[in-house]
Amino acid sequence: MWKGFLVGLVVANGFEWVAHKYILHGTHRSGKPRYSPVPDSMKSHWEHHREVRKTDFNDHGYVEGISNWRTKNEIVSLAVVASAASVLFYPVSKGMAAAAVYSACNYYYIHRRAHLEPDWAMKKIPLHYDHHMNSNQDANWCVTKPWFDYILGTRVISSENLQEQNPLGIALPQPLSKVLNSVAERYFPAKWVEKVSKLELKVEA
Repeated sequence: MWKGFLVGLVVANGFEWVAHKYILHGTHRSGKPRYSPVPDSMKSHWEHHREVRKTDFNDHGYVEGISNWRTKNEIVSLAVVASAASVLFYPVSKGMAAAAVYSACNYYYIHRRAHLEPDWAMKKIPLHYDHHMNSNQDANWCVTKPWFDYILGTRVISSENLQEQNPLGIALPQPLSKVLNSVAERYFPAKWVEKVSKLELKVEA
């Protein structure tokens, strides 16, 4: 079961990347608005971006709770995805099914806390702080862990204090982190950009 659970965590991280990029942000189309197969979720997400840009990463929708339509949309979407994935995975692996449910709950906990406690977010999930406050919003697609951003070359770092201890995003002994960083720099290097001031930041509609 534990092997299946670990595989499920990797699958969930990959889904974070895909869903964030193609559903929540949508695909660029020349001369047309972005396309998302779930337009309401894309609309909700871009409003989330506009909110946190104006409030130094805070999203007061999480204070309002489920009465806020964006928060409600996020909870319902996560519940649908977790239910569908667990039903799909259960015949193959109970561990993967459990990982689907855990990952959805963990995503909401991490994302909510990050936008209620920005200082915590900068330390715990700096990639998500970069995703919102960086000059490039079309990067840093993962939220809970940066795995697929490193693998797919979309981890974009704006400053040294927003770099993970290692590409796994897990607290590890320094010698082990150093080895992982060395491997990542060779095979999965992150990109670096300058951080811009809040007044310069623009949010795409």
